[in-house]
Amino acid sequence: MPLSPLSERNDFSAVIIRTDFTDEAAWRRVTAQLESSSHHHRDLRKHYVVIDSPELAHADTDTILTALSARKDLNGRISVVFVADSATMRAAHHALLAIRTLTRKDLGDDTHEVVVGFGREFRTVPGAVNEIHANLQLANMNFEDFSSVAREDSEGVFRAELSTVD
Repeated sequence: MPLSPLSERNDFSAVIIRTDFTDEAAWRRVTAQLESSSHHHRDLRKHYVVIDSPELAHADTDTILTALSARKDLNGRISVVFVADSATMRAAHHALLAIRTLTRKDLGDDTHEVVVGFGREFRTVPGAVNEIHANLQLANMNFEDFSSVAREDSEGVFRAELSTVD
């Protein structure tokens, strides 16, 4: 799987993986929302890295996690990726699928058992990607904090700002 742009990212760049290529207008709306929420308007590469390759079309969560785990240079460095899949492109809110990438090996047995109860994925609006990613990188919050808020939403989508990151 082509994940070469990941070698160019810094630790505070969220990873967006595009798996649906059927609606360019919807994709432009998603990226516009990502860009408008960036704290780094002058250099969007500091905000996020897009894996935008047709070879990833229709890749599911397991395929994405397998490809990420094969990259030894990324072990434990990316705790979440955001996937623009067919549900993202069809929904009016364009919610991305946030996928927890840390494994039992990364977290340890006890911690893994606690977090597995919250699931490994939830949906989030593009405007919240930076908030989620930055808070996870800084360890201000954990994946479960965000996924539990998404569960409470009528559509299962994280929309709110829980905190601000400078």
